[in-house]
Amino acid sequence: MSNTPEPRQLVIGEILRPHGVRGELRMRVLSADPQALKQLEYIYLADSAASSVRARIDVTQVRFNKAYILLSLDGCNRREQAEELRGKLVYCDIEQLPPLNAGEYFLFQLIGLLVVADGSEIGRIRDVLETGANDVYIVENAEHGELLIPAHAETIDHIDFESGVISMTLPEGLLAQR
Repeated sequence: MSNTPEPRQLVIGEILRPHGVRGELRMRVLSADPQALKQLEYIYLADSAASSVRARIDVTQVRFNKAYILLSLDGCNRREQAEELRGKLVYCDIEQLPPLNAGEYFLFQLIGLLVVADGSEIGRIRDVLETGANDVYIVENAEHGELLIPAHAETIDHIDFESGVISMTLPEGLLAQR
């Protein structure tokens, strides 16, 4: 199983800019289910993903504007205050999100899983790229180095989080000699 500790918080967005003059913020949504964010009571703001310092701030209102969320935060009542938050990453506690449906999972849960194809161990998932069309698993393989495996219905056979193994059907030629 994965040695990566389960995070308490997930990145759900990025502050793009102020919206209006009353301190409201335009946030790019980095969540597959934006509607789940309507019930946020508080968030955390960080300068970057590498930053361990995250400031907790109460949310006073969440509303939608096109593909963006407009956030009103406690203590952020003027455009100048909102401008200072530009570029910050927005996190929320996992507990604030609705429970996942059967068969759903967070991408962080894939990190460290052992990929097996045709009965052979291929390697462990080091990272997941979200490309839009489908995710791509970055897998470390002793013989071939870094492998980029597309993740979709034709390649994923079964994910077993209990045993830490994902069974896949690899695209033809992926492990061909380079």
